Amino acid sequence: MKPYLTPRQLEIVRLVSLGCTNEEVACILGISPSTVDNHKTRAMGVLGTDKAVLLTRLALKYRFTSMKDTLTKAERRKSGRKNDGWNV
Repeated sequence: MKPYLTPRQLEIVRLVSLGCTNEEVACILGISPSTVDNHKTRAMGVLGTDKAVLLTRLALKYRFTSMKDTLTKAERRKSGRKNDGWNV
């Protein structure tokens, strides 16, 4: 059974799984880094992990993201990244 995450938690899990830091996620979504950390912590609790690496593996397992997923042009521009976690 797929765990339930809120839409905001799904956005944050996706961005974190692509290698974005809390500060980059905050810039992309227009929220504070502490809010990002709160959403990420709650999502990790729902998924039953306390490690970011496992968060990424679980995001792939439950298909919240895929290996083909990349940051959009707007997300790259807002975060200041040239690449995402899969393309480094």
